[in-house]
Amino acid sequence: MPFAELLRATVFLTAGGATVLAAIAAIGAQREQDTTILLVGALWWLAAAWIGMSLGGAERSAERMRGPLASARTVTPGGPGVSLPSPGRVAFARLWPILAAVLVAGGIGLLFPEVAVIGSGYALLVALAWRNRESAVLAIELRDGVRFLVESGSAFKPVKLIRSPGFTTY
Repeated sequence: MPFAELLRATVFLTAGGATVLAAIAAIGAQREQDTTILLVGALWWLAAAWIGMSLGGAERSAERMRGPLASARTVTPGGPGVSLPSPGRVAFARLWPILAAVLVAGGIGLLFPEVAVIGSGYALLVALAWRNRESAVLAIELRDGVRFLVESGSAFKPVKLIRSPGFTTY
């Protein structure tokens, strides 16, 4: 699976989780007729958005991608082939903790809307902080004429990349 696509899927899944949790929080606050939850939640969401935007600047994103891209294992053309699992399998293996966290926070948030408020703010923060990482990777791929692919691995270990020849535009 291309690394840039995994980063894009991560941002979309996290942003979707933030939306679902915010909806659960709103439903729970309406059920309990407690506007304080939503007022405090709105302040938290604004703070989380500001922090996420600050952490997700282009320069910071490029800096955060430097290590994984530099440690990518290079595959040479004509060399031994690399067997990669399907992109869906790699994406699920890497992203299931996000889905599980949203499901757990959403389930608890049905009873305690405050949990959904906190979870949605955190998911919003992460989605905004990671929003430019895909662009940073694509810029390196375009500049160097390579493609970074994700090796199969655990979601709890650092990502391992394969640097393969890509298309160059000269």
